[in-house]
Amino acid sequence: MTSTLFTGISEARTVSEAGTIRDAAIVVEDGVVQWVGPRTHAPAADNAVDLQDKAVLPGWVDSHTHMVFAGSRAAEFESRMAGEDYQAGGIAVTMEATRAAGLGQLEKLLRDRIRGAHAGGTTSLETKTGYGLDVPSEQMAAKLAAEYVGDVTFLGAHLVPPGANAEEYVDLVVGDMLNAVVDYVDWIDVFCERGAFDEEQSRRVLKAGQERGLGLRVHGNQLGEGPGVQLAVELGAASVDHVNYVTDADVEALASSDTVATLLPACDLSTRQPLAPARRLIDAGAHIAIASNLNPGTSNTSSMNFCVGTAVLQQYLSLDEAIHAATSGGARALLRHDVGGGRDPRGRPAKGTIVPGAAADFHVLTTPQAIDLAFRPGMPMTWRAYVAGELVHENG
Repeated sequence: MTSTLFTGISEARTVSEAGTIRDAAIVVEDGVVQWVGPRTHAPAADNAVDLQDKAVLPGWVDSHTHMVFAGSRAAEFESRMAGEDYQAGGIAVTMEATRAAGLGQLEKLLRDRIRGAHAGGTTSLETKTGYGLDVPSEQMAAKLAAEYVGDVTFLGAHLVPPGANAEEYVDLVVGDMLNAVVDYVDWIDVFCERGAFDEEQSRRVLKAGQERGLGLRVHGNQLGEGPGVQLAVELGAASVDHVNYVTDADVEALASSDTVATLLPACDLSTRQPLAPARRLIDAGAHIAIASNLNPGTSNTSSMNFCVGTAVLQQYLSLDEAIHAATSGGARALLRHDVGGGRDPRGRPAKGTIVPGAAADFHVLTTPQAIDLAFRPGMPMTWRAYVAGELVHENG
């Protein structure tokens, strides 16, 4: 094993008790951080990399994406921008295109999307099935995602396919479909929302996954107040995502639980829903994450830079709060957060932080100051991305 010393770091946002270190250095060995601190105190290493006076932060941990899909819903988006309301049923359009696409096409699309995420500083990803909505298509999506993505979620309960009976479709999801994907996925999710699945159907889906050893995630409270938050907290879900419409009781439940409220600001803007109440949730003591929700209809972007900038400019988060939500917060939503010594709850290198023992996943900005993520909105902000200490993307 060889070690590498990274210098030329104007500021390292460690997302840890160490805070921001100016004129910093990081030593990496065997894919993990061995040391971080002021450059003048750095130990010797076998190799050296000069990051040319750039800001460094943990790579973005994008804990909510839908990357396995084919087809375009640009026309739907244009209509929505012209004033039509968002309806969950648009998912069915993607279902048809995804079913028609072959494995080779879906694999190319997935690999292209992962490269795009790396180009924006994302180093850890979750992605979901949910655009095939039949047993063969969901199994293919799960197997494909498992080959390329660290955390895979089964979302057969994304929508009731057109013409199907809702109760019969739930039977399929918790039966043959779950059996077909369970060996390839880590999580189970359900769209607990009007136009999708009601509380009892959602509960049934989640419990079926839980009984098979899967972690729980919930799409909830996107289009109006509903049972999603309370159901997620009741069942101990790792996260409940969207949370645009929450009651005082929902906020209190989140604040007194380990369930992460995942905010999806790019989706909120695309669907013209109220931005999720980030400030209210943080002030109440809830854990939050920020994710891209990359998908074909309501958030066709993997730009976590954009999401973080939006959280600062429009959701009243400080820069440190937004970075924390998009790194350590996303890691917590995937149970990959640091619980001590740079290790996650299962003893693996933690994500979303720069501390000894954590994964050496870095985002190097084009600028010496991380505040430019919000201060210079829309400008290219990512210079390099490293995963386990290896360069996976360089811009320019």
